[in-house]
Amino acid sequence: MLDLIDVLRASTPIFAATCAVLGLVVGSFLNVVIFRLPLMLKARWRTDCQLLDAPEGTEAPSAPRYDLAYPPSTCPGCGSRIRAIDNIPVLSYVWLRGRCRQCRSPISLRYPSVELLCGLACGVIGWQFGFGVEAVVGLILTWFLIALAGIDLDTQYLPDELTLPLLWCGLLFSVSSGQGIGAFPVSPTEAIIGSAAGYLSLWSVYHAFRLLTGREGFGYGDFKLLAALGAFGGWTILLPVILLSAMAGAIVGITLIALGRHGRHQPIPYGPFLAIAGWLVLVFPHALVSPWWPFGH
Repeated sequence: MLDLIDVLRASTPIFAATCAVLGLVVGSFLNVVIFRLPLMLKARWRTDCQLLDAPEGTEAPSAPRYDLAYPPSTCPGCGSRIRAIDNIPVLSYVWLRGRCRQCRSPISLRYPSVELLCGLACGVIGWQFGFGVEAVVGLILTWFLIALAGIDLDTQYLPDELTLPLLWCGLLFSVSSGQGIGAFPVSPTEAIIGSAAGYLSLWSVYHAFRLLTGREGFGYGDFKLLAALGAFGGWTILLPVILLSAMAGAIVGITLIALGRHGRHQPIPYGPFLAIAGWLVLVFPHALVSPWWPFGH
């Protein structure tokens, strides 16, 4: 075991490749999180609503177990259980040519795409930071952001079950290490200010936009996600993250509208753009921030 750790510490390419493989495996699990967590939350909310209307002392209705671990994954077409050999990240999809082994119904390309994205992003984390605590934190941040982006794309909702733990991870990391990741050393004070400023900045824009237009431009989950990013990078990353995410969102939105793929007044989830911008700024600060933002470290 010590020999393996020594190899990972001594060789950045081997460590990056190991992170990439780990990312493929975790990406398979993130597909489960993206699909099941919203369903779990809806079921819980439905039960809570029933209890609110029920007489006092009524017990919660029993329901079949449904969580991230159970029931086992099945084909949405025929309901057959997916075997372990058919659940190898990316490789199984290619081997089965994107179809269920039993009924030959097509499997969404989203599943291998998330696995590849997670594997590539984790490989970049390993290469950029090398063996150490920074890489561990970078991997955790990557996994949370991918899950949040996927859920927001599907449901236009960023669940507290992910945004708040990510926020606490950023704050606790600043306390335990006294620094953030990459080129953004963050003290506990800077992390707290960053999280508060991140939340309040989008909160202010949200209410100003609502007063001027009568419509909502953001969701509260976006406030919490930016607060979490501020906890990891401090207040100095907030403006670059907001500008990059806004530009990316505008380009994608205008393109989709021009191609007739999206209605002019149809909302576009902002969480994925925040997640991408935040990840890029934290992982590649010298390329994306330092040349033009004087407050970066």
